[in-house]
Amino acid sequence: MYLAHFGLSQLPFGLTPNTGFFFGLIPHVEALQVLQVALEGGEGFIKVTGEVGTGKTLVCRKLLNSLPKQYQSAYLPNPYLTPDELRWALACELGLKCQTGLDQRQLTHWITKRLLALSLGGKQVVLVVDEAQALPDESLEALRLLTNLESEQRKLIQLVLFGQPELDERLQTHQFRQLRQRISFSYCLRPLMWDEVQAYIQHRLAVAGYQGDALFSDKDIKMLTQASRGIPRLINILAHKCLLLCYSQGEAKVLSRHCIAAIADTQDAQLLPESPVTGWGVGVILALLMVTAVATAQTWGYLL
Repeated sequence: MYLAHFGLSQLPFGLTPNTGFFFGLIPHVEALQVLQVALEGGEGFIKVTGEVGTGKTLVCRKLLNSLPKQYQSAYLPNPYLTPDELRWALACELGLKCQTGLDQRQLTHWITKRLLALSLGGKQVVLVVDEAQALPDESLEALRLLTNLESEQRKLIQLVLFGQPELDERLQTHQFRQLRQRISFSYCLRPLMWDEVQAYIQHRLAVAGYQGDALFSDKDIKMLTQASRGIPRLINILAHKCLLLCYSQGEAKVLSRHCIAAIADTQDAQLLPESPVTGWGVGVILALLMVTAVATAQTWGYLL
């Protein structure tokens, strides 16, 4: 692709949440600080919400990677589970090797016993649930009941929910009033401002190995910020396409026409009315990718 052209060692704008690219943006740092304070206080329920693409999974992984030794973490990346499946998943995360024939009462007994053992060993158990808006109603209630498990000193398990705004909407309904009252700390990730987008792009390029002058002008950064609505995932998509176009034309820096074409080619981005595409239509990026793929295949065919 364009790695050699820009002197990069890896792709700077991948969509997979990679904590190696974590940057101390204000909303992400604030979310982690809220989580740290809440966990240290032994609170039962903690919630982080944000629009699609604002970096919830990245914050989630950063939290899991930075938990102190006294914490025992359990992680559910796909919570579309029935209450029974949820308990079995938690048991597996806690290292329990239970017989599959156990009924739910027996399984809950073994989970409670394991949580007590960990607590006596000085461990605080944290269950982290990503994409929590996908939890069925019955499973949300099962999570609430888990927080009833406690010793005389503290809760045996703390829960951290990461979810989209739909989770907030569900929790406002009457049926979840008990769970809602148990959420002691919450944080909502906001989109990025243009100067944060600028620092974010420069940071990712630097981590990927870029050492030259700024590839994007302030004007183009502002254009990308407006088009992406400050959402990191969209910023990554647009910046990647900009670099593709820049490379395909042999340019040393990204130009405004590259940004306009990238925006026009991205379905969820908003092309500004005053920015006509002029010769670069939707599908240009796809054509460039196909050319790159053919060139890559030829290279590998030669090497093989």
